[in-house]
Amino acid sequence: MEGERKGVRRRGCVCGKGDFLPEESFKSWGNYVKAWSETGMRLKDRILTRSLDETELNEMKARSQNDMKKNLSWWDLIWLGIGAVIGTGIFVLTGQEARYDAGPAVVFSYVVSGISAMLSVFCYTEFAVEIPAAGGSFAYLRVELGDFMAFIAAGNILFEYVISGAAVSRSWTSYFATLCNHKPDEFRIIANGLAEDYSRLDPIAVVIIAIVAVFASRSTKASSRVNYVASIIHVCIILFVIIAGMAHADTKNYAVFAPFGARGIFKGSAVLFFAYVGFDAVSTMAEETKNPGRDIPIGLLGSMSIITVAYCLFAATLCLMQPYDQVDPDAPFSMAFKAVGMNWAKYIVALGALKGMSSVLLVSAIGQARYLTHIGRTHMMPPWLAHVNEKTGTPINATITMLIATAIIAFFTDLDILSNLLSISTLFIFMLVAVALLVRRYYVTGVTTPRDRNLLITFLLTILGSSCAMAALWALGESRWVAYLVVGILWLLSTLGLRLFVPHARDPKLWGVPLVPWLPSASIAINIFLLGSIDGKSYMRFAMWTGLLLLYYFFFGLHASYDTAKELSESRLKDTQQLQKIEEGTMTSREGDASGGIASTTPSS
Repeated sequence: MEGERKGVRRRGCVCGKGDFLPEESFKSWGNYVKAWSETGMRLKDRILTRSLDETELNEMKARSQNDMKKNLSWWDLIWLGIGAVIGTGIFVLTGQEARYDAGPAVVFSYVVSGISAMLSVFCYTEFAVEIPAAGGSFAYLRVELGDFMAFIAAGNILFEYVISGAAVSRSWTSYFATLCNHKPDEFRIIANGLAEDYSRLDPIAVVIIAIVAVFASRSTKASSRVNYVASIIHVCIILFVIIAGMAHADTKNYAVFAPFGARGIFKGSAVLFFAYVGFDAVSTMAEETKNPGRDIPIGLLGSMSIITVAYCLFAATLCLMQPYDQVDPDAPFSMAFKAVGMNWAKYIVALGALKGMSSVLLVSAIGQARYLTHIGRTHMMPPWLAHVNEKTGTPINATITMLIATAIIAFFTDLDILSNLLSISTLFIFMLVAVALLVRRYYVTGVTTPRDRNLLITFLLTILGSSCAMAALWALGESRWVAYLVVGILWLLSTLGLRLFVPHARDPKLWGVPLVPWLPSASIAINIFLLGSIDGKSYMRFAMWTGLLLLYYFFFGLHASYDTAKELSESRLKDTQQLQKIEEGTMTSREGDASGGIASTTPSS
């Protein structure tokens, strides 16, 4: 326990090795070599280890020294959800996908990705109500799929947030340029010595990220109020764009509705999933919510419903104002209003975009810091990141760390690369959360029989396999309907088999996803299907990032989390032995307290 406390203790502004690598394996080179020789055994332990709800809610939280303040209501969560999501996607990617991939049918692309996002929202909501911890999906996956899978997801969660923040901040620069009567790309610096996709340097993006860092490091309630005011202004501007745009609608622009066919619609959906990223940040604020059982379902489902309707109306408006092949991919709405003679309206649009993107950056920064904080609590990342500031009640270390990484990426990398990368990470994580929900409902250690466990594994693998097959058929351009029918029937039968032959092992206590296993299984299928529409280069970058994650895990994360879990196990055993002695009358409770045992708040992993 004392070692744990040292792992997260702040010593003024001075940080030492103990703040980053306090575990036994890193205390000497000899210890590290010994740890490496046990890598196989340790990896097996981490793959098979599952956390507990109580561990994530109580013992993990204790490692931050100070509690986050519970001051958010469902009203705050709705506006945080709107602020987190409506930003770059609606103002930039709508034009990009309408021009190059979907045409006016981009509205259907938003419908498809919106359905996928809503299914994921259902899964997230049940977990957030049952496990209202700052770790969000990382905590959910630790409980249901184990430490190793949670770490892989955690790396992609962090990657998702860094890429998202970088993409939004670069778009902020584009709209700021149009507001100042310059071309969208004019405020960037061209570095001819760098590769083309990384040569447009963006110092303004770095500045806006630094400003967001200041706000995000202050109290969450204060950030919520800033977001609330900004989002109200943002919604007013959205209504103006829809009403004014529809007044200049020309149905002739819909004469060719889907110029790129169904493939273009689904390719657009895969990229536009980026536009829905952010709602998972709201789930990380469950630890700061007054009444999670009531506030989280209203906040998450309410905000996502509003967002989906707004996106579809926005997409329809853009393509009714202007032919799809004339849409400007960098600042589509500003240029569309200019094309219909409302040049002055571009300033309102640009202001709305800047407001929306600023809110996205703020809420994203709050969410990503809480993810990193919870990961630091498990020691998969340095425990220095888990510290919560006593005065502000916010994780300042994690906030600054994530925003520095975001600023570096934003300075160099083009939006097109960022949006594709983000969609892969997001779809992968949302698929895992849906799998975790099925495991949660159908498997409980000590309750589920071996027969039911084996059936669950079989049906889950079949659901995943059939979904991957459907995505592969689509990615390869297969046009024979018989192949799709066979794969679809396989998915249907495997989901039906799970419903009929595997009994529920656990029912939700407060709020649960309806139509289980159908909704989570559909979420798995549609997320994997959309993954089949993403380009190969993005997968190569995704594979490279996953490879770097594994390198970090085998060199540091595996050994740190194993040591932490081992220390916990020994501490619990000591507590149990002391409790037995007290019950037998051979030790008093005062002696137990003095030994640092029973009275201590023991961390878990």
